[in-house]
Amino acid sequence: MQNIEIPKLAGYCKQVLSLENSSLPPEYSYRSLPLCVIDAVFSIGVTYTSTSNTVLRFCNYFGLERYADMRPPAFSDQLTLSVFTALYTRLGVEEMAEKVYQNRQRTSPKNGLLKAEAVLQFAQVLEQFEVNYFQDISKVLGNEAFETAIKKIPGQHSGVSLQYFFMLAGSDDLVKPDRMVLRFMGEALGYPIKLDTVQQALAAVNSELKLEYPTLTPRKLDYLIWQYQRTQPNK
Repeated sequence: MQNIEIPKLAGYCKQVLSLENSSLPPEYSYRSLPLCVIDAVFSIGVTYTSTSNTVLRFCNYFGLERYADMRPPAFSDQLTLSVFTALYTRLGVEEMAEKVYQNRQRTSPKNGLLKAEAVLQFAQVLEQFEVNYFQDISKVLGNEAFETAIKKIPGQHSGVSLQYFFMLAGSDDLVKPDRMVLRFMGEALGYPIKLDTVQQALAAVNSELKLEYPTLTPRKLDYLIWQYQRTQPNK
């Protein structure tokens, strides 16, 4: 495991992030789990505007509300994963990609799976573990068999989408170790950061910062980093 200078990283966070304003954006209040799956899979390697538009097109196509006022949403307000996968059975992957998502992005540039197909496979694995509603997430959070099954889906081996899915589904303790976070940490510390160190390092940073900012969570810290980093020029 790479050794990370936690005090230095925490100091950098205090210097550049608005830690006193650690609120979360609307996508952390999705009304149904399928929206979390769509967002988590489509968000990898693209601008978030593209992902947000994909989720919006899905909701508009089927006349669904994107967000909920209460967490977790009432059972009766949620589109279940079983109904969601039934939409794929009725329409097929191609029609979901072309007409519903209007997005033919792939999980990788060379021989990648359509993200629309990866979304279906992700949802099917959740179903296999008897997850249908937000209230079922405890069945798979920290479940190694579930994580292994998800990582077998083409394009999901790194686990980045999986971490982000759990965050969207309500986990405050996880971060999304994507390029934005890796770049932020690298700039703060002056050396490249390994993917497998991000979660533990930012959890430790959050614990240190929480003494001064008691409402801060790893999930909120992750979002503040993303907000900051997207305004910085690529180097």
